[in-house]
Amino acid sequence: MPAHGAGGARVIVVGGGPAGLAAAEELATAGCRVRVLEQRPTVGRKFMMAGRGGLNLTHSEPMTRFMTRYGMAQPYLAAALGAFGPDDMRRWAAGLGQPCYVGSSGRVFPTAMKASPLLRAWVARLERMDVRIMTRHRWLGWDAEGRVRVSGPDGAEDSLPADALVLATGGASWARLGADGAWRDIVSARGVDVAAFRPANCGFRVSWSEMMRTRFEGCPLHAIALHTRAGTVRGEAVITRDGIEGGAVYACSALLRDEIAAHGQAVLHVDLRPEMDIAQVTQRLARVRGRESMSNLLRKALRLPPVAVALLREGSGVDLPRDPAALARLVKDVPLVLTGTDDIDRAISVAGGVRWDEVDDRLMLRRLPGVFVAGEMVDWEAPTGGYLLQACIATGHWAARGVVQWLQDTRKGLYPSAS
Repeated sequence: MPAHGAGGARVIVVGGGPAGLAAAEELATAGCRVRVLEQRPTVGRKFMMAGRGGLNLTHSEPMTRFMTRYGMAQPYLAAALGAFGPDDMRRWAAGLGQPCYVGSSGRVFPTAMKASPLLRAWVARLERMDVRIMTRHRWLGWDAEGRVRVSGPDGAEDSLPADALVLATGGASWARLGADGAWRDIVSARGVDVAAFRPANCGFRVSWSEMMRTRFEGCPLHAIALHTRAGTVRGEAVITRDGIEGGAVYACSALLRDEIAAHGQAVLHVDLRPEMDIAQVTQRLARVRGRESMSNLLRKALRLPPVAVALLREGSGVDLPRDPAALARLVKDVPLVLTGTDDIDRAISVAGGVRWDEVDDRLMLRRLPGVFVAGEMVDWEAPTGGYLLQACIATGHWAARGVVQWLQDTRKGLYPSAS
């Protein structure tokens, strides 16, 4: 055995998403013999979905600000993100032939903008490192001897020996891409406490009128501001058949979700013209002659599109006030009553998962020595903007480093063997 004590160890990684592939790369670098089990026909399916509109790898803001994006999970993720942070992400991508640039929002993208070139280069690197990727293989738990139980493409079961196991199976959104949350029952049966999954970065339900639902489904609301008790977010939103979603909505989603859970509903305040103050809006509305229809008045004075006018009617009733000051107050503060979140399977990410007191500082399950967890299956959440992918890959690397350290310690006799 090499001096570091991990060389030749058999390690199985469950999950072929970013966290699992990152763990596999770190383990192979340490000399482990690595197998990746992925239940779908290909790896990185959610990674590919995330890259459809431009692959946002991480964010360029100062690390002190960056860390605050993880809320209550910040102290638990600090070590992993300190060991593999945004600068490390950019160097890693460049090493795979995908240099990055910083967009105007501070978000970091590969210059190719797509996920596929990066994923292809990543998988090719893993193959050169002798990582064995086994697609169409579902993890079933452990057999009586502690070996890893799997079912293969034909449904036949097998048991695989492993010196350590990294679970990176994802959360419970976009089940068709592989993150179906089926692992919860397996680890819960071993006494591991798992917090219920909740949608994160999600859309919300609104009791639209039939006209709003049928005429404006899919229409965007550009350059708006959303106000909650936590502050203001500028961006865009999209009207859906049953409610509202989009980047600005996702940024508020954790607070709104928790308010709905506590009170049965939440009120989201929409500013349709955030670049103007209320006096400017009032002045512009007063300039247009009173005989104009309400739609024409709002279009001429404020360039509000039909979907924005419809939103005003939904927020205040069909009859909008003719008084410029009263109408201006509504334009600057349209109240939308949110009655629930979208289905969790439509959410970009989830909150919930393995609770932090169930893992040690190396992300090993306290109740299952030799079993480590990474990515979305642990109880943390973050907004979009590169924070999700950064933490998934960082925890994959950190869990793998934990495996290597644990293998060293067990071979020195400092820990009991995994069972």
